[in-house]
Amino acid sequence: MPQDFASFDLWTGLFGGLALFLFGMDLLTRALKRVTGDQLKAILARLTDNRIKGLLLGAGVTSVVQSSSVTTVLVVGFISAGVMSLGQSVAVIMGANIGTTITAQILAFQITALALPLVTLGVTLTLVTENRMWREYGGALIGLGLIFYGMSVMSGAMAPLRDSAPFIELMASLSNPALAILVGAGFTALVQSSSATTGILIVLAGQGMVTLDAAIGVALGANVGTCVTAMLAGIGKPREAVRAAVVHTIFNLAGVALWLWFIPELADLARLLSPGGGTARHLAWAHTVFNVVNAVLMIGATGQIARLAEWLVPDRPARAEPEGTPKFLESALLDTPQIALEAAHREVVRLGRHATSMVEVALPVALDGPRLRLEQLAERDRAINQLHQAIIAYLGQISLRRLSLAQSDELVRLVSAANDFEQIADLVARDLVVSSLKRLDDGVVVSPATRRIIARFHAEVVAALRGAVDAFEGRDAGRAREVRAMKGTMRELSHEMALHGIERLTARAPRRVKTYTREVELIEILDDIFRLARRVARLETEADEAAAR
Repeated sequence: MPQDFASFDLWTGLFGGLALFLFGMDLLTRALKRVTGDQLKAILARLTDNRIKGLLLGAGVTSVVQSSSVTTVLVVGFISAGVMSLGQSVAVIMGANIGTTITAQILAFQITALALPLVTLGVTLTLVTENRMWREYGGALIGLGLIFYGMSVMSGAMAPLRDSAPFIELMASLSNPALAILVGAGFTALVQSSSATTGILIVLAGQGMVTLDAAIGVALGANVGTCVTAMLAGIGKPREAVRAAVVHTIFNLAGVALWLWFIPELADLARLLSPGGGTARHLAWAHTVFNVVNAVLMIGATGQIARLAEWLVPDRPARAEPEGTPKFLESALLDTPQIALEAAHREVVRLGRHATSMVEVALPVALDGPRLRLEQLAERDRAINQLHQAIIAYLGQISLRRLSLAQSDELVRLVSAANDFEQIADLVARDLVVSSLKRLDDGVVVSPATRRIIARFHAEVVAALRGAVDAFEGRDAGRAREVRAMKGTMRELSHEMALHGIERLTARAPRRVKTYTREVELIEILDDIFRLARRVARLETEADEAAAR
């Protein structure tokens, strides 16, 4: 008896199978991303110097991790880090669309009989082995098995619809390309997965419930629907992320507009490429041809597409962000720890620049006041403390992910540097300000000769701190060694200051003991800042030595 659309078994089977399919896709993507994340990052960073490489790279990376969104997250991270330009990213995003066609090709084989064996093998691997890599491979197999099992459940639930007159009429209406595209776009925007739409289409095509032309129309609509997903993901994100979503949208919409009038020809070409295959295989080939041809036609216009995205999403009007507001700590990057660590690295550099700025302006205020400027100097430490807390919290979230040994070492290095920079700011806001307030209370005036020596000492400390931040930012071990080599100069200046202090202590001058005390305190605070700068530089030299071993 024909199955009605209101049937409980139909909807539970359809949505239950879809849930298994989506859960399997998530498991597969997460496992493959953990296995290949660092290698993919390194490859992406090195091989995007021309469009063709970028295109092939985007296709390859996405075919491995089975998710264009993962590739896009990597790309956005590189753009934010300055490793990749938006123009270079266009080719990678085009390639990511090609990579997603691998999913359709795999599903079109309809090897659902392997579903439970794959789950069994995957569970066995995760239970019997202690090796982290093999456990991830086991998770990937579980995900792949659930994808096939979900398709099997959907296929079984929908099989009776072959005899349902309302369903047959609905499928017939999809012969209208505009309606088919609308259905595909709406469903994909709803389930947030073009792969899910493709999976259902392959189930329907495999049972002869939908014609190839109608299925292609819905698949084109899925490309429109996935743009909605990309744009939603960009809400509230940095401008680079929004532009990457806009690039994805421009590419997909232009491709759909191009093929809208050539769906029958695309269907004929798919049949030609797979003469012995059924509708499911023809649909997979149509999906591949659509994305490959679009990429080939538009690969020469990556620069124009990038400029269009920049025009559509202009930079926000320049405004001074509060020092304590994080700029790079995006929660969307946490699932890709290597990129998240890169973002945290850039934020720690910002923290170091803010601390350096405090040290730079500290000496004139410390020597001359007034009290209001000393209070303002101390107030700046609040913003630095706020930024430091945000960095440490973000690094704590990264630590909850599965990290490689190198990533764990980098996380410890970032925590150490952030703590050192925050301590430098504390030395200025707490010790130096308190000492300067005592100087004002005691009526102490620092002599011109003493000012000159302290100014030289301060200039060396600032130079060391700038060098340490530069070395940390550029991961420049040579620059870090230069900072550490400044110890000899600082020792000479300290000795000179000590001799001068003794001379001043025995001189006939008012309040000479209190003056000596305040001057020694100031030098000791600056010396503590110098030691922290050298400690940051040492982090870089130690990392370089560890990499060389």
